[in-house]
Amino acid sequence: SEPFIGINYGNLGDNLPSPEDTVKLLQSTSIQKIRLYNPDIPMIKALANSGIDIVVGTQNSEIPALASDPNAAKTWINTNVLPFYPASNIFLIMVGNEVSLDENFRKQLLPAMQNMQNALDAASLGGKIKVSTVHSMSVLSHSDPPSSGKFQTWLVDVMKGFLGFNNATGSPFAINPYPYYAYNSDPRPGYLAYCLFQVNAGRVDPNNNIKYMNMFDAQVDAARSALNSLGYNNVEIVVTETGWPSKGDDKEPWATIDKAKDYYSGLITHLRSKAGTPLMPGKTTDTYLFALYDENLKQGPISERSFGLFKPDRTANFDVGLLKNNKENPGAPNKAMWCVPKEGVTNKQLQANIDYACGRGIDCSPIAPGGACFEPDTLASHAAYAMNLHHQTNGRNAWDCDFSKTATLSSKDPSYKGCIYPSNARESKDELTNML
Repeated sequence: SEPFIGINYGNLGDNLPSPEDTVKLLQSTSIQKIRLYNPDIPMIKALANSGIDIVVGTQNSEIPALASDPNAAKTWINTNVLPFYPASNIFLIMVGNEVSLDENFRKQLLPAMQNMQNALDAASLGGKIKVSTVHSMSVLSHSDPPSSGKFQTWLVDVMKGFLGFNNATGSPFAINPYPYYAYNSDPRPGYLAYCLFQVNAGRVDPNNNIKYMNMFDAQVDAARSALNSLGYNNVEIVVTETGWPSKGDDKEPWATIDKAKDYYSGLITHLRSKAGTPLMPGKTTDTYLFALYDENLKQGPISERSFGLFKPDRTANFDVGLLKNNKENPGAPNKAMWCVPKEGVTNKQLQANIDYACGRGIDCSPIAPGGACFEPDTLASHAAYAMNLHHQTNGRNAWDCDFSKTATLSSKDPSYKGCIYPSNARESKDELTNML
């Protein structure tokens, strides 16, 4: 069960599958939540009794009417929710998408959310369906380092209103972090691996001496710091969009299939590890991948039409380990295999691999002084243990034994004396923990 992984369903395409075929595709994956940008009635109907939870958004153009007229909110709920609930399990309504910076909508957004909440309360659904809105990362004036995260000064009073609503109703604060766009605007050397969940040296937040191993965690924690700065420590954060395009124009050479695969698979592995972020350890943030399909009618650069995990014919653009039947997962062997460093890997690379693996939630105490695998006290031995444990506890996908091309799978058991290297492809993370 992976209730923390969701998907965005964008329908700006003239070649997309039917809603029924889309639901069949979703049911073949471990995705358990879907976000609709508008009340797509055929899709809502198709999702009935599917086991997939639904986030439905209002269109931005509807916000003024929803804000000014409580009856408009009641009509919206009566039209788009009541006829289909609970068979279609709508559990969250997003009023607008990334409009908190827009002067035309900003002051109307909170009243619209309040009217929608009141309409749900009147229908006896207030405790079952939440209401919120989606913010872009641009609502933050500072995000680097993450501990400095703060809202734009001129937005603080408005954000207090949104957060007060979230806090009072138990709804989440929703953001759209995109390491892709962070790198696109600042393609500095060595920064790409940090954005793609690849092996890297990490970046230390000097304010609290916490090391970040990926940009995703840094962006989420920057939002958390902003919430904390206003006293809303208990409001849940949800990532409603994040992704990496598989194609781009001449100005986007890093928009490739390989890099998109690295981002999505790295993110999914990180979420599955349940390591959380440095400011929220042990808590996996609900995250909606962008997006289910490539959308050929979207405007802008090629990348805008190339965020899909799947093509319109429902074949995968690349393997990220989401299919239930495991056909995407050639890295999960039927026989015992171990992930070990390749020959000739430098000490610098080995240390980077140790930092990467141990920084993502696995138990590296066996290679600490006094641990069962501390001796021999060499980088090669410690790296082999950490790399293998990372691979074994994060799905045993091929990309979990890559480490920037410095690792390989081996059928030779590296275990020795009291130091046991896990290997069974069917052992769960809990079983590995008990064994160790």
